[in-house]
Amino acid sequence: MSTRVSRRAVLRALAVGAGAGALASCAAPNQPSYTDTGARRLTMWGSWSGDQAAQIQTQLEAFNAAQPDFEFRYVPQGALEEKMLTGIASGNVPDLVLWDRWQTAKYGRRGALQQIDSWAARDGVDLGAFYDESVREMSVGDQAFGLPLIVDTRAIFYNKQHLEEAGVQPPTTWAELADAAEALTVREGGRLKRAGFEIQDVGLFSMYLGQAGGRLLDDTERYTAFDSPQGLEVLEFWDELLHERKVYELGFSDGIDAFAQGAVSIKYDGPWNFPVWDAVDGLEYGVVPAVTGPQGDDGASMGGFGLVIPTDAPCPEGAWELMKWWAVDQENSLAFAEISKNIPANIEASRRAVSSVDERFAPMVETIEVATIRPPVPGYSDVEGLALIPALQQVMSGALTGPSALATASAQGDRILEANR
Repeated sequence: MSTRVSRRAVLRALAVGAGAGALASCAAPNQPSYTDTGARRLTMWGSWSGDQAAQIQTQLEAFNAAQPDFEFRYVPQGALEEKMLTGIASGNVPDLVLWDRWQTAKYGRRGALQQIDSWAARDGVDLGAFYDESVREMSVGDQAFGLPLIVDTRAIFYNKQHLEEAGVQPPTTWAELADAAEALTVREGGRLKRAGFEIQDVGLFSMYLGQAGGRLLDDTERYTAFDSPQGLEVLEFWDELLHERKVYELGFSDGIDAFAQGAVSIKYDGPWNFPVWDAVDGLEYGVVPAVTGPQGDDGASMGGFGLVIPTDAPCPEGAWELMKWWAVDQENSLAFAEISKNIPANIEASRRAVSSVDERFAPMVETIEVATIRPPVPGYSDVEGLALIPALQQVMSGALTGPSALATASAQGDRILEANR
């Protein structure tokens, strides 16, 4: 169904910097195995562990019971990327992988993943049933390399009791957020006792940038665009919150769940915390969509996971059957939403989940409707991880000014993008 790429070619493209010892220490290639009833045993990998691993296994058991041909089991993998590289080296890859979608540009472009377009056409799978941005994140050019499974974004979570006591409403704009956070902040003896708004995760810069009307890359997607008036406006807003309004102090919530403990009144977060916070005695919280920026711009970042098939997967047809059953079928998507409290990437399933799974999904889904992905451009993940995020951290610590940080990160980011073209 797709052009076969040699294992050696994939490794040449992907294993830059990988130790020879790591690549040589793999197990022998997979051999077919069958149950007593004749079902072929298949394996799914992913980075999810603990309770999340149990959620996945529950879903797989439902698939196993729904058909006689395949029996899947889930095997959590720490350092999933490294395991993929060693698996490619030995031919010992799984049948299916739960995949952080934003890595698709890197791995799909270099032959490590199978295209699914011909299977989708054969079986009448409409990729338009999924959020466009989630499909775009799993594609390279016009070729799709998997199916989106769940989508996530950040919305405003707020402590109902704190806001009622302070007489403020959940914010809808930057200005309202700043005013509410200041009113909610509590200090005793000059020390911060309760932060009005948690502002620590610089990884949310892209969300704020969208709210300011800015962009991460230019129209050509060849050069960075965050060194801009809008990018600087984001950093000035952060500075206002931290140093003028003094609604938060860096490190205040390190190592604790400050929102659960009532030490933070408002924060950006996602639906994965519903089960955690629902179990906290006395915590009453609400959710509203992400706020808009100074000019009324919406801005939200879409993340999430999809399902992909490695190039040398032992049984790609079985993997494809599970992908369809799980991601395409709305009922199965909703079943996993109920288990995991994650929002389906299937558009209609996500909307149905508001009434059938959790009404608190409503502001999350509203935010997802306007959310955008990080640029699916080879090298962009390194632009963010190696250039932008470190520079922003230095701004927060006071080691760099905003203009200097953005200029430095932009220059480094442009070099990274050029090296990946």
